[in-house]
Amino acid sequence: MSESLHEGAMTAMVTPFTDHSRIDWNGFAKNIQFQRSQGIRCIVPVGTTGESPTITPTEHRDLIHAAISCTRGTGMDILPGCGSNSTEEAMDYIEVANRLGCRGALLVDPYYNGPSSIEIRDEYYGVLAVNNQNPNFLLVPYIIPGRTGCSLAPEDLVQLALNYPHSFRAVKEATGDLNRMLRTRSLLVAAGIRDFQIISGDDDKTAEMITSDVLSCGVISVTSNIAPAAVQQMCMLLLRGGENEALAIRNQLAPLFKVVTFLADRFIKGGATVTDKFRNPLPVKIMMDVLGMPAGSCRRPLGRMTASGIGILMQALQTVWKESPWILRPIEEFYGVDIQSRINDHELWEKHQY
Repeated sequence: MSESLHEGAMTAMVTPFTDHSRIDWNGFAKNIQFQRSQGIRCIVPVGTTGESPTITPTEHRDLIHAAISCTRGTGMDILPGCGSNSTEEAMDYIEVANRLGCRGALLVDPYYNGPSSIEIRDEYYGVLAVNNQNPNFLLVPYIIPGRTGCSLAPEDLVQLALNYPHSFRAVKEATGDLNRMLRTRSLLVAAGIRDFQIISGDDDKTAEMITSDVLSCGVISVTSNIAPAAVQQMCMLLLRGGENEALAIRNQLAPLFKVVTFLADRFIKGGATVTDKFRNPLPVKIMMDVLGMPAGSCRRPLGRMTASGIGILMQALQTVWKESPWILRPIEEFYGVDIQSRINDHELWEKHQY
């Protein structure tokens, strides 16, 4: 039986770009080094946060290779995003990840074409498992119906774990539905599967998932791009029984958790109001760029933010820096930047504003 993934915080890595929308390879390597220096033991490149929809197949392979090169001999795991709405394409990505030496692959449910749960189970995950020749290579379903428009049911997830116990030993849960997660754990226990990992896909739900009967092992985190040590510390305290201290850290991180994806109103002439939803990875990339970390802009069609959106982000960073500076201090030390001056520099924010 293959070993489980590391407990605690796993970072969903941003893909940094240059001004010409090419991958910033030196920046990508430096960000990985930062994660390692802050105690992160597993990174997740080329996922949603890594802008997988606009990453080419060649870039996908090269990003995995770069991540492997940066972490070789460190004990860090690599869990790249390899999901697709084409089973054949996902199979190709898995083959690359396996050949390059990754720990496993994160596989989002097939988006847009919206198969039923039994189709997801048999025509996607089942096919990938049958063709998975490496018994130590994990296939980790990623359930996020808000983006995919479909979802693998808990019952079918448990069936996969029974049918292919070497492949399916973890799931990333980003439904926000605690009752669904509790049902998943209950079904796993009823089936005699007690070492299956349920990983949080929502930073702000992580504490509840770890401390409840969901028994989450940690989080694949967006916020840990900029606060890896704090998110890791929160998780490990929760897992080791230090709930009060962990919840205090969660409260300090809350302003950052709230802006992973958020709403901002925009007022139109004539009195109309439009509510824009700014989704991951746009907010975290803007914050990273302002903080002086390699990030760059997002690839189109992701773009910039309204003035109200930028104001919300600015307030979040300023609050954390004022009330809990230890969370961001490692950025200052590792990247050699002056956070106080940067987060108050309006020109740095305005370049990300419409």
